[in-house]
Amino acid sequence: MLNILKKNFLVFFLLIGSLYVLSNEDPYVFIDENAQKMVRVLTEDSSLFETDRVLYENKIKEIFEPMIDFRRVAASVMGKKYYLLATKKERAEFVLIFRDSLLDTYAETLAQWGDSTITTEFPKNKEELSKNVEVKQTLDTGTSKYPISYKLRKSKDGWKIVNIIINGVNLGLTFRNQFQALAVSHNENISDTLRNWVSDAGTAGIT
Repeated sequence: MLNILKKNFLVFFLLIGSLYVLSNEDPYVFIDENAQKMVRVLTEDSSLFETDRVLYENKIKEIFEPMIDFRRVAASVMGKKYYLLATKKERAEFVLIFRDSLLDTYAETLAQWGDSTITTEFPKNKEELSKNVEVKQTLDTGTSKYPISYKLRKSKDGWKIVNIIINGVNLGLTFRNQFQALAVSHNENISDTLRNWVSDAGTAGIT
């Protein structure tokens, strides 16, 4: 009996390990698994939005934060001109500022989608993946359907999101335009620009 239990535990841990590797190596599985986790928060913990909004948004952030390459995205948002103008300290500071503001915006936006479902488009033919991959999803809010496109890049830490396009709205480009406009309004003073930064994608075309 003991040997049987040991074998069962061994099979269990091997299975869990293989699922983790699959998720880490397959960008489509990676996006889909995390999307379904967020859907469960939206549906099963929806009451928290009214009773404990901070906890509710933290549940979403815990899922979403590890998915994004904030260093690369923040650099892209700054654009080449302002990235080169910024000091190393300012670049590092913006990564943190951008991360916090994006997560707050994303969590608040997701909370308004309520009982939504998300489906992922898996490729019919598995081909060798390059370092850059696009994963497409459909968000169904019950009244409308919206396309979502994730741009991912393979790093030493696995697959990471570097841009998101929701219903035709390119968030990376939107944020870059905002940064440039904010920098110009502050006479291209990077320090002042960072102090006044707020990630704002509106409803990202979703109403």
